Amino acid sequence: MTETQRNVILLGAPGAGKGTQAVRIAAGYAVPHISTGEMLRAAVAAGTEMGKAAQKIMESGALVPDEVVIGVVRDRLAQADAQKGFLLDGFPRTIEQAERLDAMLADGGRLVTHVILIDVPEDELVERLAGRRMCTSCGKGYHVVFDPPQSDGVCDVCGAELHQRSDDNEATVRSRLEVYRAQTEPLVGYYEHRGVLKTADGGGRTPDEVFVCVEQLLEGD
Repeated sequence: MTETQRNVILLGAPGAGKGTQAVRIAAGYAVPHISTGEMLRAAVAAGTEMGKAAQKIMESGALVPDEVVIGVVRDRLAQADAQKGFLLDGFPRTIEQAERLDAMLADGGRLVTHVILIDVPEDELVERLAGRRMCTSCGKGYHVVFDPPQSDGVCDVCGAELHQRSDDNEATVRSRLEVYRAQTEPLVGYYEHRGVLKTADGGGRTPDEVFVCVEQLLEGD
């Protein structure tokens, strides 16, 4: 892997495997994996001004507004470990956030170098998400197709009953995918126009196979 700085944004629908690829990218390129949730929790723990603002809003049950999220992102990207590259997961979610991120990076002489979209057909995403099961006792995860338990509906580890999360039924999954498309398609066009969008085919592939594709995209400067 080359020493070229990589400031990466990872896009992909729920179930596309972003989390798995994010861990591999962060390790392989020695860049911090920065998610929106991680940034907010870190800011709250650090007691920054933006963290205090975010904590009050989250405790009230309201959504954290753009201004606060962007402030937390600015603080996080200013930290030492993000100076030689970073991987953003879950941000930006809107064109306005993308524009603010570009302006923020430009102030420091930086820019987004790669936007990797992990593309998986919708029917496969539904199969992945709707097939997930979780142990009600020990929390171990299974999949009815890809990683089934030895006995149907029973945890291999502790023998407790397996359950399906309420938001993993097919109707809810398809609704979540509609929301994702509405949020993400404008971002795809935004970054495509800037010449930094690259697509990794994640359909019908193992995580290892997808990462080979991701590596090729990140190395193809």
